[in-house]
Amino acid sequence: MSLNGLYKEVILDHYRTPRNRGELDNPTFTEGGHNPSCGDILELFADVDEDGIVQDISFDGHGCSISMASSSMMTELIKGKSLDEVLEIIKMFEEMMRGEGELPDKDEFLDVASLEGVADFPVRLKCATLAWDSMRRGIEHYREEVNS
Repeated sequence: MSLNGLYKEVILDHYRTPRNRGELDNPTFTEGGHNPSCGDILELFADVDEDGIVQDISFDGHGCSISMASSSMMTELIKGKSLDEVLEIIKMFEEMMRGEGELPDKDEFLDVASLEGVADFPVRLKCATLAWDSMRRGIEHYREEVNS
């Protein structure tokens, strides 16, 4: 199987068998996202402890294979990370999607790296970044609320 074929298999696996899908009971914050160009809609549910660690995260919604697979991959990657680490990961992901950087060469980033090829299809970028944009907004709104 070619590398391109392997990446397609990883994306389809997350789409067909999404990880962390469904609502959380009593999340610390939720954040919605919508991609009108493709019709993707999602809602994130995050449980963050008092130290700012993502204890649990899930998503629900519907959309194309790229948006749902990307949501699944993101939730797997950021669970157990601090909010500052999550923001750094989001930044690295966005840089990869713009062709301006790469993800660290670590096993935990392998699935997410399969989305790198989406950067070649600008119309699909919003699909791949929907969950990540929503998570960043959710963190910003959560921090504004905590600090007010």
